[in-house]
Amino acid sequence: MNAVTPGGLEAAQELGAFGAITVRLSVEVGAVRLTLREVLGLEVGTVHVLDRRVDAPVDVLVNERLIARGEIVTIGDRFGVKLTEIVAQGPT
Repeated sequence: MNAVTPGGLEAAQELGAFGAITVRLSVEVGAVRLTLREVLGLEVGTVHVLDRRVDAPVDVLVNERLIARGEIVTIGDRFGVKLTEIVAQGPT
C-alpha cells in the first residue's frame, strides 16, 4: 500500500513528469558497529543489541537520506511506518 497525504499530493503534482521517478524508501530500526572479526563470526542465532531503544522513533530514509522519523505499526500481517516527524532538509 502506497499512501500520499493531501499535502504530499499537492507537492507531487508540482513535480510533473519527475513525479514518476522511482526512489527507495527504507526504515532503519537501529544499528550496531562490529569489527570485521565479529562479522566473520556471525552465526544463526547470534544476537546483537542495536543502538536504539524499543520505544524510540525509527528513521525513514529515501535513497539512504534521512527524510522523516516514525513508529512501526502493523497493517494486517505486514509492517508499516507511521510518520511522526518530517526532517528539515538543508542545502546539499
